[in-house]
Amino acid sequence: MSNRSSVIDKIKQGAFFLILGPCVIEDETSPLGLAESILEETKDFDFPVIFKASYRKANRSSLHSFTGIGDEKALKVIGDIGNKLDIPVTTDIHSEKEAELAASQVDIIQIPAFLCRQTDILLAAGKTGKIVNIKKGQFMSPEAMKFAVEKVSTVNDSVMLTERGTSFGYKDLLVDFTAVKKMQKFCDHVIVDCTHSLQRPNQSSGVTGGDPEMISTIAKAATAIGANGLFIETHPDPSQAKSDGANMLPLNQLKNLISEISQIRKAIS
Repeated sequence: MSNRSSVIDKIKQGAFFLILGPCVIEDETSPLGLAESILEETKDFDFPVIFKASYRKANRSSLHSFTGIGDEKALKVIGDIGNKLDIPVTTDIHSEKEAELAASQVDIIQIPAFLCRQTDILLAAGKTGKIVNIKKGQFMSPEAMKFAVEKVSTVNDSVMLTERGTSFGYKDLLVDFTAVKKMQKFCDHVIVDCTHSLQRPNQSSGVTGGDPEMISTIAKAATAIGANGLFIETHPDPSQAKSDGANMLPLNQLKNLISEISQIRKAIS
């Protein structure tokens, strides 16, 4: 069995796991090096790792924001990382027709938070046979996410949910950790997005802000309350990232954070 298949099996069997990577594919060459660095930084810990990256950023406040290098080109970069490094990979889709395109390259299809109620997208993702990770909308209660799970479950029983904060006023998000426990009542795999949950949307500049100093706090709290996995965007230099740099973890801080998470996992086991 390949490492890629083994990781997926471990996750399905209940192993605590990590979804790590940059916000978006910025070019054709650097993502592979970043994925290799992520594996190097996490190799001392017994956590399955999934590499993530968007092939296109469809939800941007400003028309002038970076959106990608081209869908097929970026998807191939993601697929090649999975094949070359023998690890699972994931990306998000934005319409029904993109489901099959993404499924040709990734192991897990992510549904963006703003699209978590879109029936056609949920069903299309489910019909690919891939694991479907649905991000909880910033406007949704945790209890209401059972309906999104039910939609996918009509065609596919491999469903995950990701908590990524709830809108608080116009320019902030709050993480309600009780949402994790509530969603675990109807979904076996509930992840906490430790970076997007720290976004500060709707800024007058048209570029979303963030609070990266709190990433470790969210990650450790999520681990302590029993989340099934963590989603963390990381970049060698977030200040130079082409998307969401304001809420990404610097790559050189990843190993220390995973070490702290490992200690918490041992304490609660």
